[in-house]
Amino acid sequence: MPPPQGLGPFDVVLHAAAWTDVDGAEGDPQRAAAVNVGGTTHARLLGPLVYFSSDYVFDGAKRSPYVESDGLNPLSAYARSKAYGEAAAGEEAWLVRSSWLFGATGHNFLRTMLRLGAERDEVSVVDDQVGCPTYVGHLAEATREVLELPSGIWHVAADGECTWAEFAQAIFEEAKLECRVVPISTEELGRPAPRPAYSVLRSEKAEAPRLPHWRTGLRECLARLRGA
Repeated sequence: MPPPQGLGPFDVVLHAAAWTDVDGAEGDPQRAAAVNVGGTTHARLLGPLVYFSSDYVFDGAKRSPYVESDGLNPLSAYARSKAYGEAAAGEEAWLVRSSWLFGATGHNFLRTMLRLGAERDEVSVVDDQVGCPTYVGHLAEATREVLELPSGIWHVAADGECTWAEFAQAIFEEAKLECRVVPISTEELGRPAPRPAYSVLRSEKAEAPRLPHWRTGLRECLARLRGA
């Protein structure tokens, strides 16, 4: 099938569109698949893709950083849609898996914590899921480097690791917000979709881009927010 009239083919397509509501996907897996799999199939018509995927394609049972050659075992409807989306991207795609993305715009954990930290004296945050919060500014820079490398799977995530509760505490410290973090379990939170308990990503490829520590990304993102 040719690309839509007036579009493509392009040298490369940065395919960042996705259904990212993890719990919403659990209640409506068909719509999540339509976006994350069907949308990827359509985007592929425009040219080779950079497909941004997720640490959630792993089940978290490994308890040590996941590398590109590790097998997938998605736990949730969202995670399955991202895994199937990887396949839909095609053999010429760059599959860029990242983790716990945050930035100065859009809906993400950092912005939620800044809002809650300004409104409340304390917040309850999960302390039994471990990942590597990744600043989207650093991911964007690294994507330029990935495009100079062969297509295939690339793990691109911040250095270091932490729990959501530790990330929240760091946000409040760096933003100088007087808000106490109350650690809770995933079970206590009671979300519909299962999450991997451990989803830290690292690359086994020597030429892969190396991102700064997540706390460096946090400081840079907060500085951008202050500047805005």
